[in-house]
Amino acid sequence: MSERIDPELRGSWTFAIRRYLARQLPLEHLLPERQPAFVRSWTYVFGAITLAALTWVVVSGAVCAFFGPQWWHVSPQGRFFNSLHFWSTQVFFVFMVLHLWAQFFGAGWRDGRALTWVTGVLLFVLSIGTAFTGYLSQENFDSQWIGVNAKDAMNSVGIGAFFNVLNFGQMYGLHVLLLPGALLLFVVVHILLVRMRGVVRPLSERSER
Repeated sequence: MSERIDPELRGSWTFAIRRYLARQLPLEHLLPERQPAFVRSWTYVFGAITLAALTWVVVSGAVCAFFGPQWWHVSPQGRFFNSLHFWSTQVFFVFMVLHLWAQFFGAGWRDGRALTWVTGVLLFVLSIGTAFTGYLSQENFDSQWIGVNAKDAMNSVGIGAFFNVLNFGQMYGLHVLLLPGALLLFVVVHILLVRMRGVVRPLSERSER
């Protein structure tokens, strides 16, 4: 039975978007009360741990950015949040790589989930760039050493004039505002795609059609 639509709403773009979202992302998919039995496997937990670690990265990074570099270098509280930011980043990358491997060897792009896979790979690339600018924003000998070596790498590929790794303000702005904003946007898109398409089945089970 076809859905009856008010003729006055046929030209409304807001109505069209609402219909599309209602079809693609119903509430039972957005907020499911249960998951398939195969999700109990540890390989399906890596993504959730990655998301939890990213939450700590964002919270600790926001606190450090609010109080500024001098605070996280001098005060005990600042050093604590700086360490929390650093170690949560390590956990984030470890489980993100495990999640990426699990989805690669499990062919996570099956059954119409190619866009979900693509956004995950883009998240990985964005995370590397965000972490790189974070190391350059440490304002210590480690960041100076990384910056001087990275400067030659940027110049060798012809982008040294646009991406000055020795400019603290530029690296700090990229690390605190631009790259995290893009990262969080792709995280939201990635999670919505997972909710829309569902969790991919293991290769041992028959793929859904």
